[in-house]
Amino acid sequence: MDRVALRGLKARGHHGVFPKEREEGQTFIVDLVLGLDTRPAAASDDLTKTVHYGVVAEEVVEVVQGDPVDLIETLAERIAQQCLKHEGVEEVEVVVHKPDAPITVPFDDVTITITRSRV
Repeated sequence: MDRVALRGLKARGHHGVFPKEREEGQTFIVDLVLGLDTRPAAASDDLTKTVHYGVVAEEVVEVVQGDPVDLIETLAERIAQQCLKHEGVEEVEVVVHKPDAPITVPFDDVTITITRSRV
């Protein structure tokens, strides 16, 4: 399976269990790796035979900016399911970063990584 990766998609969302997170929101960063067969697109040089990563990026940002959830696990699942709606995408790895998570000790990042497939 071939891979198309999008790294560092940024969007502001209102996800989290604390009222301040819901009210003020924060930046979330998303990395995606889409698994698909790119041979038909390469052979024909035809965008319609692969995944349009620009469209995927816009949809992921819409999910992050959309209805709030408590957990980044839920957010990652919603993103994965959106990606799998694209014909040809057989698998997706989603990493959601929450660099401004409400943690009381110094840290660099909080992430969740999930992999989902059509199977």
